[in-house]
Amino acid sequence: MPKIKIFDTTLRDGEQSAGVNLNLSEKLEIARQLERVNVDIIEAGFPAASKGDFQSVQKIAQTIRGCSVTGLARSVVGDIDAAWESLKDGAFPRLHTFIATSPIHREYKLRQSKEQVIETAVAAVKYAAQKFPIIQWSAEDASRTELPYLAEIIEAVIQAGANVINLPDTVGYGTPAEYGAMFKYVMENVPSVHKVSLSTHCHDDLGMAVANSLAAVENGATQVEGTFNGIGERAGNASLEEVIMALYIRGDFYKAETRITLNEIFRTSTLISKLTGMPIPPNKAVVGRNAFAHESGIHQDGVLKEKSTYEIISPELVGVKSNSLVLGKHSGRHAFKIRLQELGLNVAEEEIPQLFTIFKELADRKKEMTDDDLVAIVLDHQLSKDQDQFYELKSVQIQNTADQVHTATVTLSGRNNEIIEESGSGAGSVEALYNTLECCVKEQVHLLDYRIQSVGAGRDALAQVFVKLNYAGKESSGRGLAQDVIEASAKAYINAVNRVIYLAEQTQVTEGSHS
Repeated sequence: MPKIKIFDTTLRDGEQSAGVNLNLSEKLEIARQLERVNVDIIEAGFPAASKGDFQSVQKIAQTIRGCSVTGLARSVVGDIDAAWESLKDGAFPRLHTFIATSPIHREYKLRQSKEQVIETAVAAVKYAAQKFPIIQWSAEDASRTELPYLAEIIEAVIQAGANVINLPDTVGYGTPAEYGAMFKYVMENVPSVHKVSLSTHCHDDLGMAVANSLAAVENGATQVEGTFNGIGERAGNASLEEVIMALYIRGDFYKAETRITLNEIFRTSTLISKLTGMPIPPNKAVVGRNAFAHESGIHQDGVLKEKSTYEIISPELVGVKSNSLVLGKHSGRHAFKIRLQELGLNVAEEEIPQLFTIFKELADRKKEMTDDDLVAIVLDHQLSKDQDQFYELKSVQIQNTADQVHTATVTLSGRNNEIIEESGSGAGSVEALYNTLECCVKEQVHLLDYRIQSVGAGRDALAQVFVKLNYAGKESSGRGLAQDVIEASAKAYINAVNRVIYLAEQTQVTEGSHS
């Protein structure tokens, strides 16, 4: 069967989700997992967008060897140069360049004629061909572009040196019938189409991103772009795990396959959810916690007799397994290290002693230590050791009075290691805590979202808190982990604030270098 390449844009389009701010170590962690799940291409970012983006794309390209790493560039020489400098050390460097082609974009955004858009696109591809061995060209808003004109510009960029042609449904406007017909038209009306691969990139504004992607495969696309968990701008992108499993389970219909390591899908989805702070809906296809749950008595009876009656995907196929007791307070450092390796957690040798100490301290307080606990410990440690810890939590105390007034006392270390101590009150413990933290950071903070979930099960489970807030006019997300809910809440709030400060400093550095 023909191979469908999987192009993952979690680190570029996915990170553009409102409130998602990934730092370098988090991006590297996701990139390594994408390599482990065996995607074909990782779109690591937009190198020309900022110094931070450039550095993260460069580091990912230097680190990942099992798949191709690409970066986005407008049809601008400066963008293409920045992409080459960040990607040239990659194992299989490639460029992803684009220009809008639809009438509404030509008239209102580009303010260019049809001929001018073609000239700009061709010039960009020709310039990129002097540097990159593989060039992917995208017709932004292709699904709202006149088909004859779309065929004309595609032929022109192929002649200029493009290797992959991507036809995005940029605003999620298309239907499966229309979107599939567009690919069929291109296959039949572009003379040089046999020289390139066709790619699909769909957004989910009308809930049809996966269906549209599969319609494109039926009509000639050999590459599917998307994100795990379907994250992305607005309503998100096509969910890769859904596309991958549809191609696998319905191979009889699509007659196409991917090279994805299927039992790494759930781990990939879970990691991305934890690091972005975007929860997976319980009823999410393939990776939601209810995807393999059967509550109806009729369904339960059928599954007990024969799983295939109501279960078309086995949990084990995508890597779902029940948590088991893997380590305890009597476990040794070697067993701890081996288990981290088995879980695919990338930990430097010099960090093992500190992580083992954290593990032992937690194991003394918890009855059970699960794989989820180990993953959470490592991710939280990596979060705390990053260089963007401008504020650090030292202590927090909550007192409740008889009249139900909650008072919080918080001690932080500040940016120059100064000690900051404040007290505040509120109607509840978290409100009192966040009112006090707002005094500590000396800037108005608007809490936009607050979510808490347990890591594992049991009364002694770790608490993971995710927040989304607006600090200094910037929206940011943060996460915190602790056995105590209040401590986890404080860590999440501080993490979100630290991210804003870090990004602001990176922006200042970039602007200073351009002045």
